[in-house]
Amino acid sequence: MRKTVLSLGIFASFLANAQSIKTTIDLVNVKDDKVAVTMDFPKMKSGDIKFHFPKTVPGTYSIDDYGRFIEGIKFYDNKGKELTYTKVNDNTYSLKNAQGLSKISYLVNDSFDEENDTSKHKAVFSPSGTDIEAGKIYMINTHGFIGYIENMQDVPYQLVIQKPTDFYGTTALVDQDKSESTDTYTLANYAKVTDSPLMYTKPDYITFNAGGMDLVLGVYSPTGKYKAADFKENLEKMVVAQKKFLGDMNTNKKYAIMLYLSGGDGPRVKGFGALEHHESTSVVLPEVMPKEAIDNTITDVVSHEFFHTVNPLKTHSEEIHYFDYADPKMSQHLWMYEGGTEYFANLFQIQEGLINKDQFLQRMAEKIANSKSYDDTMPFTVMSKNVLVEPYKDQYRNVYEKGALLAMCLDIELRKLSNGEMGYRDMIRKLSQRFGENKPFKDDKLIDELVTVTGYPQVKDFYNQYIAGNQPTPYAKYLSMVGIDIKKQESQPVFWFIKDPNQTGFDEKNNAFAFDDHSALSPFAKSIGFKITDQVLAIDGKTVDIKKVQDFIAYTRTIKDGQDVTVTILRDNAGKKEKMNLKGKAILDKMILETPSFKANPTPEELKLQTQWLTGKK
Repeated sequence: MRKTVLSLGIFASFLANAQSIKTTIDLVNVKDDKVAVTMDFPKMKSGDIKFHFPKTVPGTYSIDDYGRFIEGIKFYDNKGKELTYTKVNDNTYSLKNAQGLSKISYLVNDSFDEENDTSKHKAVFSPSGTDIEAGKIYMINTHGFIGYIENMQDVPYQLVIQKPTDFYGTTALVDQDKSESTDTYTLANYAKVTDSPLMYTKPDYITFNAGGMDLVLGVYSPTGKYKAADFKENLEKMVVAQKKFLGDMNTNKKYAIMLYLSGGDGPRVKGFGALEHHESTSVVLPEVMPKEAIDNTITDVVSHEFFHTVNPLKTHSEEIHYFDYADPKMSQHLWMYEGGTEYFANLFQIQEGLINKDQFLQRMAEKIANSKSYDDTMPFTVMSKNVLVEPYKDQYRNVYEKGALLAMCLDIELRKLSNGEMGYRDMIRKLSQRFGENKPFKDDKLIDELVTVTGYPQVKDFYNQYIAGNQPTPYAKYLSMVGIDIKKQESQPVFWFIKDPNQTGFDEKNNAFAFDDHSALSPFAKSIGFKITDQVLAIDGKTVDIKKVQDFIAYTRTIKDGQDVTVTILRDNAGKKEKMNLKGKAILDKMILETPSFKANPTPEELKLQTQWLTGKK
């Protein structure tokens, strides 16, 4: 009986592969940092087809046009004859009368090398990008390597990675090939393809079980400064706390973390952070960071991505469930997908004892301050729905500030209404039970569903006023309910190039300050014609030196309002870096700071609600 069942299984596997799209990525014969990809198709039924690469992918909220990294594309029929095609745009190819289409081949360039050349395109966020460095590292975010035929997204893929025999692939996928030179994976459809990143490099990984979940952490450290084992203790502690916090909301049995540390003589990437997937996350951080800083970032950033396994990966609207890679439609609910997830990434740390209540409050205070750099009256639903276009995309980073604060206030509102019995986490748990990975909700009906799962019509009032409405969120009102006062005071006037100085980065290669593309420019920067893609080399002849950065910042604090200032910048003009001076009169930003602190004498009701909120206990 066992032998018969095995034979039938082999036959079923053969049949599935015969009907799948075999996609081969060649990591052995790499030339000029370009990887060859071939796609072999089952017999085509349609005469006219469109072949796409993604315009964007879930979780990025930006138009990246991954097809622009493709070159030398060719289409063949089943007799090996090359077919003619029309290139519709960067991402789309159209073929007429292509019933005999059998194979597509092309070369893939990586996105990391483009990050310092923004003359033509906005750089791809590094954790969703690709890196090709022969003999060193291949960061394979699959949406940057593999395309799809329109109306064939549900056809299975057989992914074959031809690799150097001394390379290891960190991924959540299961290799079905025992060969040392190839890895073979079977994926149910194109959505599963884009949900499955891989990182190939010389072996540096650890596997362990934490909280009943198998983890693999693969690390690429170009100078050898770090090893995967360096981060095990902190990662294990974090995962155990997360699993306890989520309880039955998380059903993951495995999870893979691909940690790419930028440095050495590799590409100078700027987009540090992570991108979520159902069973994995790709993380990019600078190798120069001290270990303690990397550990803290893993706790904050990787935990955020892991919480995405609940929302939106397993609880989401139709826009995400039926994601259109070629012409994406955005959901209204970034306040929940990103904001609520960011809130979870902080809340679990206080509730599971990783930080104390003063540290938690400090984090929320920073989010209140940072949120003031954005339009506080722009409805979050409108911003979210239109996040790919101006003026809304410049407000995107507010999802991690005001978005998290909206979830915090809704958490407090629910606990107040329920006498501490229900919070935001309970609401999300009930929502995930009502829907789930294979049952999306209708985007414009979410608030009705939240009323249903909580039983409180007041949730709709909160939503209409502060999430879908244009009323600024009254943080003082909600924090007062849990025994916290907010004092308002005018900040010391600040001279800087962006509204939130904390979003400043550093380019080691150019010894210059660099800024995230989503950062809001300060009034001074706007007045002198500064662009967000410019890099700051010096102010009034005082050059940027990362080893003496405090001296540089100290000088900026001596600058008076109206003072003549010369800023030396590096600007990208048609792919060439040009050094120039921008001159103008200093404009110092004044901000009203809202500083929260725990009340010295909270009422018994406030103290009880505060305890329930910060511990998660009823």
